[in-house]
Amino acid sequence: MKLLFKQRIFSWLDSYDIYDEKGETVYTVKGQLSFGHKLFIYNKYGEHLGTIKDIGKITKEFTFFKPKFILDYKDWQIEGNFWEWDYQIVDYSGNIIGLINKEIFHMSDTYSLTIEHDEDAFYVLMIVLAIDAQKCSRNK
Repeated sequence: MKLLFKQRIFSWLDSYDIYDEKGETVYTVKGQLSFGHKLFIYNKYGEHLGTIKDIGKITKEFTFFKPKFILDYKDWQIEGNFWEWDYQIVDYSGNIIGLINKEIFHMSDTYSLTIEHDEDAFYVLMIVLAIDAQKCSRNK
């Protein structure tokens, strides 16, 4: 499954639209004013599916050249490249769960997601949101 993750440019709070390969909206993410990032995820029908805190805690490990995150959910690990644009999500056996690639030359944050199993799409989306929130918090 492939998804395109785009941050809305003109929004007071964090908000994103996630599209499938046909260009149809699959998920919508809306931020809420609070301390830190509080993001709500909705399906294409506007039904609330969850928040960024629903699945676990993502922790950035200290590394010199490549960012690495550990997710306390399903023993997944996330490793990025030096520029923090591309990430690979793997399970405890090293099997690829998904790939996250930041697309450059866009006005807002845009990521393409390649997910091995459709049932993991929601969780991969949550990971992208957590990484993006962590990067934004670090840059402020």
